[in-house]
Amino acid sequence: MKAVRLVAIGQPLEEQALPRPTPGEKDVLVRVRAAGICHSDVHYRAGTSPAGPLPVTLGHEVAGVVEAVGPRATRVRPGDRVALHYLVTCGECSHCRGGSEQFCPTGAMIGKHRDGGYAEYIAVPERNCVPLPAEVSFEQGAILMCSSATAFHALRKARLAAGETAAIFGIGGLGISAVQLARLAGAREVYAVDIVAEKLRPAAHYGAIPVNAAQADPVAEIRQLTAGRGVDVALELIGLPQTMGQAIQSLAALGRAVLVGISAQPLVIDTYRDVLGREAEIIGSNDHSLPELELLVQFVRQGRLDLGQAITHTVGLEAGPINRVLDALERFGEDVRTVIVP
Repeated sequence: MKAVRLVAIGQPLEEQALPRPTPGEKDVLVRVRAAGICHSDVHYRAGTSPAGPLPVTLGHEVAGVVEAVGPRATRVRPGDRVALHYLVTCGECSHCRGGSEQFCPTGAMIGKHRDGGYAEYIAVPERNCVPLPAEVSFEQGAILMCSSATAFHALRKARLAAGETAAIFGIGGLGISAVQLARLAGAREVYAVDIVAEKLRPAAHYGAIPVNAAQADPVAEIRQLTAGRGVDVALELIGLPQTMGQAIQSLAALGRAVLVGISAQPLVIDTYRDVLGREAEIIGSNDHSLPELELLVQFVRQGRLDLGQAITHTVGLEAGPINRVLDALERFGEDVRTVIVP
């Protein structure tokens, strides 16, 4: 089968021919129908977030059709439509049982620690399969598994409550879901912050108030729009010290800033003015849980979460186009989400 793989840090991904995976006793073999290209893949390629052992097939946003199942797999059957939870865990430890499987001591991430979905086929444990209703496309099912889920988990970590206000810094693949999910949680106002005007248009379509950070200081703009108060919750989805600082500075008293974006640079803050004086909270958010994925699939099926404007392009399973998408993401380009359709 064909796969597009990370062979060396800092180098373009390469196409390789690999044997089709054989599912283990409790595993399933999935024919990939869609695989999202995530900004995290840029960090893996660059070595900012170490992946491997190399070579490894990238791609952690995956949806497809079950091709075959192991002899002890009982939940899914060949022909089933599924999306894939990207954390492969033991399912038995206290973290897995408590809903925080991202801290499982044996956990591994598809597309980072083990082969992912930039391939024609992928084998995963049966428990990683999330049923995908016919009303949800493979492309939407794929990006639900990371971009939407990471935003959802971050908003839950923020404890966003009905009637509160939120600012979303970065309207890419995560941000377009975050805007809608914040509104779904009952946020009174949602401010969408980005330097690319093209990305702010879909955010406004979903009810957000656009803040163009290329034209004005976003902190000052948010303070003006909120009569000096600031916001209750700020999500930073970009991974730059500048925008992390802006998210924290935009908070109201007792506000919560959730940092999601990956950065290799340190964050310097004025602890008294921006944190202690406001009794603000800075919260880290990492990954998501399997039950959250199942909820999100239902949100899309019910029409409560619309990903129609989240997918801006599709490409084939070819190294050249995939590398060009990663290059554009590295430059924080205009696209929201590009999906590989093998």
